[in-house]
Amino acid sequence: MNLFLRKIDWWIVASLIPLFGLSLATMSSFSDAAGSLASRQLLWIIISFTAFFIITFLDLSFLKKSKTLMAIYLGGVGILLSLIFFGSTNKGATSWLDFGAFSFQPSDLVKLILILVLAKYLARRHVEIRAMKHLLITATYFLIPFLLIFLQPDFGSAIILFFIWFGMILIAGISKKHLLLLFTIGFAVFMVMWLFVFKEYQKDRIRTFIDPLSDIQGTGYNAYQSTIAVGSGQIVGKGVGYGTQSRLNFLPEYETDFIFAAVSEEWGFIGSAIILILFGIISIRILILGYAMNNNFELLFAVGLALYIMSHVLINIGMNIGVMPVTGVTLPFMSYGGSHLLIEMVALGILMSMRKNSRSVYKDNSPDVFLK
Repeated sequence: MNLFLRKIDWWIVASLIPLFGLSLATMSSFSDAAGSLASRQLLWIIISFTAFFIITFLDLSFLKKSKTLMAIYLGGVGILLSLIFFGSTNKGATSWLDFGAFSFQPSDLVKLILILVLAKYLARRHVEIRAMKHLLITATYFLIPFLLIFLQPDFGSAIILFFIWFGMILIAGISKKHLLLLFTIGFAVFMVMWLFVFKEYQKDRIRTFIDPLSDIQGTGYNAYQSTIAVGSGQIVGKGVGYGTQSRLNFLPEYETDFIFAAVSEEWGFIGSAIILILFGIISIRILILGYAMNNNFELLFAVGLALYIMSHVLINIGMNIGVMPVTGVTLPFMSYGGSHLLIEMVALGILMSMRKNSRSVYKDNSPDVFLK
C-alpha cells in the first residue's frame, strides 16, 4: 500500500482539489437548480476519483499490445458510427448517447483512445519515423474519428483530435518537409472548396467561427457576454454568488462552456491566475512523469495527455475571453458533466499505473499488423 501511495503524483491530486472546489462553489452560488447541479457534479467527482485510484492500482500493460489497442480503436470508431442511428441531438450537434439517467459523449473517450494508439505506433517506429508512410498511417488513425466527429458537427472535439495528432507526431520526430507537403495539400483543397463548393451562408458560418465577436447580436452573443463577465471581475472579483452576468442569465451555460468566465467574474483576476497556475502544474507534472518512464510508449502517452488537457484549456479559455471561436469545448475538471470528467480522471489513472509498473519492460510479440 505504501508503494501504491508513493506512485501517485500528489502534486497533481493537490492541484485538482482547488479546481474542483472553484467549480462547485460557482455552480452552487446561483439558484436552487444550480445547487442541484453542484450536488450531481460532486457525485461525479467522487465517482471519477474512485475510478482514478482503482485504475492506478491495476497493471495495464495489456494496453501496450497491438491487437488490444486495435480492438479498442475499432470499438471507439464503432461507437462514433452508432451516433448516426442512436445519437441524441443537442444544439444542432448529434454527439451524445442518451441512456436516460445519464448521457455519454463518445468523443471524450475517442480522444483517449487516439492518444494510446498514436503512442503505440510512434513508439514502435521511433527509428524510421521520418518516412512518409508513417505520417500517412498516423494521419489515417486521426482522420477517421476526426471526420466522424466533425460531421456531427462537433468542431471543438475535432480540433482537439487534430492538436493531439499534430503535437504527438512533432514530438516523435516526423519530417517537417512531409508535414509541410500535407498542409499544403490540405490548404489547396480548402481554397478550392471555398471558391467553388461552399455557399455564401456556409462562408458566413466560417467567418463567424474565426471571429466570434463579429456578430454580437447573433452567433457571437455568447462570446460577447463571456468577455463582459471576465472583465467585470477585475482584480478580486464580485464575490461568490454576486456574478451578475451569470445570476441574471446574460451568460449562458456558465456551468459548462463558460465556467471560466463565471469563476472569473466571482473571483477576479486572482481566481483566473490560480486556475492557470493549477493547470500549468498538472501539465508539467504529467510531462515530468512521462520523461521519468522507461520506454517511449509511456513517454508519448504522457505527451498526448498533456496535449489533451492543455488544448482543452487553451481553447475553452480562449473562447471565454473572445479570442477563439465558441466550440463547446469543456474546461477539464471544472465544466459540469460526468463523461468528460470520468475520462480525464481515467487518463490520469492510466498514467499513474504506468508509473507504478514502469520498472517492468514490456516486449510486444504480436504479429506484424497495421498498428505494430
